[in-house]
Order: sequence, then structure tokens, then C-alpha cells
Amino acid sequence: MTAVAPGKPRAVPEVGRDTPELRARLQAIWESRRGLLGWLSSVDHKEIGLRYIVTSFVLLVIGGVEALALRLQLAGPDLSLLTPEQYNILFSTHGMTMIFLYASPILSGFSNYLWPLMLGGRDMAFPRLNALSYWIYLAAAVFLYTGFLVGAGPNDGWFNYVPYGELQYNPGLNQDYYALGMVLLGLSTTVGAANFIVTLLRMRAPGMSINNLPILVWGTMTASVANLIVVPAVSLAFFMLWLDRQFGTQFFQPQAGGQPLLWQHLFWMFGHPWVYAIVLPAMGMVSDGLPIFCRRPLVGYTAVALGTVATMLLGFGVWVHHMFATGLPGLSLSFFSAASILIAVPSAIAVFAWIATIWLGRPVVTTAFLFFASMIVLFVIGGVSGVMTGSVPVDWQLTDTYFVVAHLHYVLIGINVFPVVGATYLWFPKMTGRLLDERLGKWSFWTMFLGFNLGFLPMHLVGLWGMPRRVYTYPAELGLGPTNLIISIGSFVFAVGVLLFFVNIVASLRSGARCGDNPWDGPSLEWATSSPPPPYNFAVVPTIVSRHPLWEDRLQERDERSNLGEGMLLDQGKLALATSSLDAEPLRILEMPEDTIIPFLLSVSLLLLFFGLLLKNVPLTLIGGIAGALSLVGWFWPRLGLLEREAAHG
Repeated sequence: MTAVAPGKPRAVPEVGRDTPELRARLQAIWESRRGLLGWLSSVDHKEIGLRYIVTSFVLLVIGGVEALALRLQLAGPDLSLLTPEQYNILFSTHGMTMIFLYASPILSGFSNYLWPLMLGGRDMAFPRLNALSYWIYLAAAVFLYTGFLVGAGPNDGWFNYVPYGELQYNPGLNQDYYALGMVLLGLSTTVGAANFIVTLLRMRAPGMSINNLPILVWGTMTASVANLIVVPAVSLAFFMLWLDRQFGTQFFQPQAGGQPLLWQHLFWMFGHPWVYAIVLPAMGMVSDGLPIFCRRPLVGYTAVALGTVATMLLGFGVWVHHMFATGLPGLSLSFFSAASILIAVPSAIAVFAWIATIWLGRPVVTTAFLFFASMIVLFVIGGVSGVMTGSVPVDWQLTDTYFVVAHLHYVLIGINVFPVVGATYLWFPKMTGRLLDERLGKWSFWTMFLGFNLGFLPMHLVGLWGMPRRVYTYPAELGLGPTNLIISIGSFVFAVGVLLFFVNIVASLRSGARCGDNPWDGPSLEWATSSPPPPYNFAVVPTIVSRHPLWEDRLQERDERSNLGEGMLLDQGKLALATSSLDAEPLRILEMPEDTIIPFLLSVSLLLLFFGLLLKNVPLTLIGGIAGALSLVGWFWPRLGLLEREAAHG
């Protein structure tokens, strides 16, 4: 984006009303070209958001199939459906897929789609960077799964502990695929996070002050700040491991003076904040979605927003929580144990706010409401087991048992998958103009809810009984067979529920009931535009005076009203408005970039470069590097249309 100087003709915005003629002009300006080239070149945040969502759901299915294969292997004692090596690759790839390729990207998809609509903007701050983030994410997924398909998937767990990940213990390209793939994925996460932060600070409608932000925006913003801080730690760790394996450095090799614990520190300095990064935006979905079906604003908005930020701040200080059994000094254990237990306080604020919202509201039990409300139950179970493992003596008993697996899944499925499915039922009509089928949706919900608890609640028991995690089988003498069979049955029931959810999506895309702009009577800005939204989002720039612009007449909280039908037209080019960070006062008019294929080409170049590095293939590495450099030259080449050769930009 480029700021247009005050005083320039296009920097004096014309104010007018929303008319059909204005919409036609904006449609011609903002619409992406048709055809394959137009598809590859689109920088529309809604297109990119949908691509994130579809890709993440595909990877969710792949990761789910891997989990079912694992549960078949563990359904009874002494089974041999999988060899130990196949089991290692499957459970490592399953963790990698769900945690890195599904849980965070799916939230990026929803936020990419919804943020400008919720904030009253025309697009994200950096549309080309937004497209680059998606294409690199896709490239990283292709890179990582290429290793899996050629039999060289990660086999050291998604946490990839050393020294087992070192070359002498783990020959082959398995860990090299994983290490380089994670570095590539880190690029996507980093540029995406920077884009979210600048969008929040600059791309809001006038009057959309910090105090008027949807909680989803708070959650994604907090996660983005955390990602900018912690992703470099894990990218560095994977890069150092790759150097150890391929160039003989000795960062993690104890026999040469390296420190295996350094890996755990770097990984978990990233890993635990990452957990909050993949649940806080999902909690924001619940905080914004639940009030719609309770017909009242969220109780304790300010406390929930501050609790979101406080949770992430404390999340930076709990990484040793994962290392209590590594022999660290007692003082260190005490500090991180206290922090791990203290973090329950800001997390609990949201739980009480959701319960109060339901209690004080008039709930309408839709499918989306069921998914959001059930998340509260799952959140409490996962949170309580997390507090238990935050206690050092308890953790020493439970570490590396199935109790931890149960806790992990109550957090990641309960606080990510359930809100995401609820959010799909809530915002699918906005994205497609069609409703998902409610009857099939409720079948899907109850199948998923019962199957999930049948599958994962007993895991707490087998963990307390001493069943270790990361084992491909267990002897019959332990007496764990019947409980493991129940767990496997529950997993398949849960999978049937997920299958019903996707069947509903496919069927509703073809023949779902058509809906209006605001089928759920929602209060926030995205419901003020058509379903699906036009390429320009809003014909005129709205002016906001409250947190619930579409409920102002009903709530009667103030005399002023938001103005959604009259405002700045910004129809003399691909223009957007920049506003101040806190109070969202108009500052600049921005020239937004046109569609371009350069982000796609740069991502392909990076993919070639990383394959070249993996295979130590010099020609391929040079081709990828040179193509990437040329793509960057094209990216930064000044354009008169963006006024990039002007001496000053105001």
C-alpha cells in the first residue's frame, strides 16, 4: 500500500451515499480477473481467506485419517498392523499436520476473510504479502508431505527431540524434510502475523476504536504479536538441527559440547505460546458468535479483551512447563510451575463471561450455538488437566503418559476444532450466500461431541494407569486393551461426525437455502454487507460509534448512531482509508496494489530453493535462488500507478 499525499486530487475524499452506480464503479475497480491467471494473481483477502480455510480442512482430513490408522494399531494389545517405523512416521506426521498445518492456518483463514469486513476496511494492509503468506504455507505443506509420500516423513515426533533427531541416530532425509519445511512454514507465519498487526493499527473504519474491536480481532492480534516473537526461535532451532545433520555443526550433540536441552528450550519457547496462538482466535470466535445466539452483548467485554492479552503475556513464561522431568534446578521449576497455574486466571475470565452471557441471554439453540457452548465444557476439562500438569509433583507422575495426550487433545480439538466448526456454521452464509443444513448440523454436532468424549476422556484413565505415550503397541498383561478399544471406537465415531460436517458443506454449497445479508441478526459490521460480500466490501466507508453498529437501535446505549449508508466514496482508483491506531481517526488515503502473480512465483521459487537445499543439488538451488531474487526485483520495482516515484508521500 502507498499513502497518497494530502492535497493530491485523489487525497480529497468525496462523501456520498451508497448507490447502484457507485457499486458498479467499485466492482470494476476491485474485481479480480477471471481465469487461471486471475486466480493465481488475486490478492483479495476473501479469496485468500477461503483458500486458507479449504487447504486447512483438507489437511485436517489427512491428519484425521492418520489418527484413525494409529487408533486401529492401538485398538488391542500386541497388534502389528503398523511396524514401529510406520507408527513413528504416522504419529509424527499426524502431530505436524494438526498443529502446524491445520490449527493455525485455519484461524488465519477465518481472520483473513473476516477482519476487513469486521473492521470496515476494503482489504488487509498488505494484500501482496497476504497472498505470499498463503502461497508459502501451501508450498511448505507440499514440501513436508513430499517427504511423507516418498517414505521420509518426520519420525521423531512433532516436537522432534534431539539427539534422536541427529544424523547418527536418524539417517535418511526424514528430519531434513521436517527441519527445512518448518523453516519455510515459519516464513509464511511471520509475514502473515506482520500483516495482521499493521491491518489492525491502520485499516479500521473511522470510529472503530480499540474499545470497539470484536474479540476475534483481539485474539488474532494477540496471537500475531506472539508469532512474531516466538516463530524465529523454532525456525532457528530447526535450521541449527539441519546444520548439525548436513554440515557437521554440533549445536545439539553432547559428545562434542553441544546442548540437547537447548533444543527443548528453543522449541518450547515457541511451542507453548503457539498453543495460545491457536486457541485465542478460536476463543474470539466463541466470544463473538455466542452473543448472537443469546440475543445480547457479551458479558464483560473489557475483561475478556484484557484476559486475552494477559493469557498470551503469561504464555511467554511457561515453556519450562514441558521440561519439568529434564532435571532443571528447583527454583526454575517453582517459578514456571507458578506461572503455569497462574495462567488459568485470565483464561477463566472468558469462561465465566460465556456462561453469564448464556445465563442472561435468550439462547437460540442452533448448530453453531451447540458447538460454541460445548466448547466451554471441553475448555474446562482441558484447562483443569493443564493446571494439574502445571504442578511439578503431578507432572512427574504424568509426563510421557496418555494423560498428556488426553489433555493435548481437549485443548486442541476442544478449543480449536469445535469453535472452528461452530464458526463455519455461523459465517458460511456470509461467505456463500447459503445456509448450512441445521438438521444435518445437529447430527454432526452430537456425533462429534459424543465420539470425542468417548475417545479422549478414557485417555486420562489409561494415562493414570501408566500407559506411556509414543509407543506403537502394549502387552496384554497390562489390562489396557478394553479401554483402548473404547478409545478407538470413540475416535471413529468422532470421525463420522466430522464426515457429516463436510457432507453438509458440500451439499449446502450445491443446494443450501439461500439467505439474506444478516441471517442470524448479528451486530457487527460484516453482517451489514451482502452475502457473499462484493470485492470492495463496503460501497462507502462506514463511520462507527459503538461496538454493535447493527444493534444500536435495540440496545439504546447512546444517542449517536453509526453511519453505514453514507461516507467516503473512494471510487477514483483502488483506494482504502488509513486511520489512527487507537481512536481510528482518518489519516491517509492509500493506493492499494493491483492483483499480481509475483507472490505465487516467489513461493514457487522458494519451494525450488528448499528442495535444492534438501537434496544438496546446486543447480536446483541456484535456479530457486535466482528466480526468487528476480521475483523480489519485480515486487519492489517502483510503479507510477502507486506514486512510488514521488518525492514525498505525506
